[in-house]
Amino acid sequence: MKPEFSILEPGRPIDGVHAEERTRDTGYTVPTNHSHPYYELYYLESGTCRFFIGGRMLDVRAGDLLMIPPRIMHYTRYLFGTCRRFNVFFRKKDLEAEVRAAFPEGDGFFSRWRLMQIPDFYRTAVNELLGRMTQEEKIDDMRTPLLLKCRLHELMLVCSRVGLTHEELPADIHTTDRAIVRAAEFMREHFREPLTAGEIAQQAGFSPNYLSRKFRQAAGIGVHDYLISLRLHQAALELVETRDTVTEIAVRCGFSDGNYFKDCFRQHYGVSPRAYREGRE
Repeated sequence: MKPEFSILEPGRPIDGVHAEERTRDTGYTVPTNHSHPYYELYYLESGTCRFFIGGRMLDVRAGDLLMIPPRIMHYTRYLFGTCRRFNVFFRKKDLEAEVRAAFPEGDGFFSRWRLMQIPDFYRTAVNELLGRMTQEEKIDDMRTPLLLKCRLHELMLVCSRVGLTHEELPADIHTTDRAIVRAAEFMREHFREPLTAGEIAQQAGFSPNYLSRKFRQAAGIGVHDYLISLRLHQAALELVETRDTVTEIAVRCGFSDGNYFKDCFRQHYGVSPRAYREGRE
């Protein structure tokens, strides 16, 4: 019997397609904001949970499927009752080119996180397919890797046909707390600037201490950690898209200390900024 697959080991590679199913009760939290060097599909069969991903907050509901690319920071909070969710983990090479081409933009579809909603009529079929994938994990014989890959292809083709993609999520579904949304939007717009806790709290109409408590309850992450994640996310994009020095990018993204930036980057992404730019583990 192979050991249980875990998404919580930063930088751990995978050798093919993996699938798991879990039921989470209110209050369960993923121990850390994390990323990994492979793709993840997060499908919520029942319930509602709060997701933090790539500097955004959103409430994920039954029938929603998140496609999370490698190295994108994400975090889940289960605040609204019991949820049943499926996870599928795979590498880009586990998807045939013809399957990727079935999505809008082709390969470009897989370059950033996506939220898709599966219409009610098709959810039973998707649920059953995911159930077969998790059952195959338990069988774990010589045919399992190929069967999981085949079922991943089927799942993705079904989603490409019937899934409704939310290209731009309206702010009012990220969280029901408008004060928290205002604070988060302020940080997204001004994260390059040397923001103070007081300036952020003023946007929500709270004191810094009260905002800190409210923000963590809503987002599952502290105000400071959220701000750092926004800066790191932008820095990661610029490391790939520009040839500017690491120091130049760090300063432009709101970090006044280059060593602190490097420490934060390694903690969040599991590699140094230079290794991330070069595509090394």
